[in-house]
Amino acid sequence: MSLDSLVGLSRALGAPSRQYVIIGEGNTSLKRSDGSFWIKASGQMLETVDESGFVEVKFGPILEILERQLSGAAMDKAVNAAKVDASSPLRPSIEVTFHALLLHEFGAGCIAHTHPVPVNQLLCSNRALEYASHRIFPDEVVLCGPRSAFVPYLDPGVPLAYGIRHASVGYAEQYGEPPKVILLQNHGLIALGKNPTDALRITEMAVKAATIYVGACAVGTPVFLSEEDIAHLYKRPDEIYRRRQFEER
Repeated sequence: MSLDSLVGLSRALGAPSRQYVIIGEGNTSLKRSDGSFWIKASGQMLETVDESGFVEVKFGPILEILERQLSGAAMDKAVNAAKVDASSPLRPSIEVTFHALLLHEFGAGCIAHTHPVPVNQLLCSNRALEYASHRIFPDEVVLCGPRSAFVPYLDPGVPLAYGIRHASVGYAEQYGEPPKVILLQNHGLIALGKNPTDALRITEMAVKAATIYVGACAVGTPVFLSEEDIAHLYKRPDEIYRRRQFEER
């Protein structure tokens, strides 16, 4: 996977017609090796970002921020030390810590974090947890998994990274694999993909599901798939095969 593919993903997510992000919202990352990853620099716009708007950072110093619970000047020092190119004036996104842990600890190859309007309509309502905990149509199950991990509102940065780790560990213990979608209350959506194309498709399907959910609420009460139907769909051999085709393209 190349930096060019991350640029393509970022611009697709930032397209104004999608309403996933505006101005400097959202961030993306891509694992380069076991030792480092690329992440969008703070202040860059997904709509227009190019290769020069990403920073390559080392996992070690970023994960140390979490393990040592660094903050303030100590955290700033660790973030600067993490840059592969120490002379770069760019600063990694404030959310670099959760990108590092999801890429390093939960097997993701690419992370897409956005604030889509339909998703945030739900995450900023009293239906947020209900939306995260259910599925309403088959392709949502196939692309986004049996449910979404849910994180109550936390301050962006290290507190949010801890909350994401806790929710992801709980999800993995229940389902035997990391989540594909993490929903952040009053904040936004995280898609965990094997590659940039996978991350984009998960995002698109999660936004479609939110749009349908909002519409269902407008005309009546959402009708959810049963747990039995969800388990059946997610484990069907033909759906597993189809999901792998989506992931590998």
